[in-house]
Amino acid sequence: MNRAISLLALPFLVVVAVLVVAALYIVDVREKALVLRFGEVVEVREEPGLGIKVPFLDNVVKYDARILGLPTPPMEVTPLDDRRLVVDAFARWQITDVVQFRRAVGAGGIEFAQRRLEPIVTNAIRQVLGSVPSTTVLSDDRTPLMNRIRDLAREDAKDLGIRVIDVRLTRTDLPEQNLTATYARMRAEREREAADEIARGGEAAQRVRAAADRTVVELTSEARKRAEVIRGEADARRNAIYADAFGRDPEFFAFTRSMTSYERALKGENSSLVIKPEGEFFDYLRSDGAENARPVPLPPPAAAATEAADEGDVQGALQPGETPAPVQTNRDGQPLGANAGVTLTPLPETLASPPQEEPVVTPTE
Repeated sequence: MNRAISLLALPFLVVVAVLVVAALYIVDVREKALVLRFGEVVEVREEPGLGIKVPFLDNVVKYDARILGLPTPPMEVTPLDDRRLVVDAFARWQITDVVQFRRAVGAGGIEFAQRRLEPIVTNAIRQVLGSVPSTTVLSDDRTPLMNRIRDLAREDAKDLGIRVIDVRLTRTDLPEQNLTATYARMRAEREREAADEIARGGEAAQRVRAAADRTVVELTSEARKRAEVIRGEADARRNAIYADAFGRDPEFFAFTRSMTSYERALKGENSSLVIKPEGEFFDYLRSDGAENARPVPLPPPAAAATEAADEGDVQGALQPGETPAPVQTNRDGQPLGANAGVTLTPLPETLASPPQEEPVVTPTE
């Protein structure tokens, strides 16, 4: 009897287990679920957990509750300035109203919803980008444009029960046929700017070079002028010293000149010298001319200086027995070297011109 009861209870337990399994369903945290009975929504489950339905009558449809992505294919748009651009974008969206989403897409699910959402995003991109110039589209800050595209697509996608969260322009380029012309124009513009910079640099360099050349000429001219002044005054003083020295004894002057002539003429490289030995050129080879010498006597010692030229410089005063050195001047009466800023060494005392004595005339009887 018990065995018969056990055999009858076993199928009942199996049926109960099948009914329990058919009546239970689980909603994941990443999903949203709809309980449908004969195609009509009888329950909406957006919270995760375990749910109960009528076995064999109710059907559970689950949708992804996460944020989904939708890449758009590349498309050509015409901005406000009639320059064609190739644009592709990426949209992110999420199901917000599961019941409305079910009514809009039916049994197509997520894939059908993306096919309907793609033209909405594409139309929004064309509408927004067509109202602005291409420079705005190609600029670095395109956030306002993307926000306008997102708002427009969000408004049109409300009927699908979804919410467009964001739209991003991933690529914005010129068409392939326009790239070559654009690059050529950009290259020409850069070359023009480079030529302008080179021209301005050459002009500045020329100004600097001209200023430097003018400065060099001025400094060289001034230095040459001062050198010629110094050289002329030095030559004048040298000639004055020579004239004063040779004027003391004309015979010594003639002797010195003859010795210089001998030195220049009687050199080893001269092959031959034809001249009369009785000529004036050989006078000092036959005699030293001492009998014709008339040296000028030295001046008498001058009185000692009583006062120094400078009260603070004791060494500058003349010592007893010294004669003041003559001052050599130029044609303007200024000391030699004063115009050129050069201080000349005073003439040695031994080369100073002696005072000329008046000749004594003795009356004859």
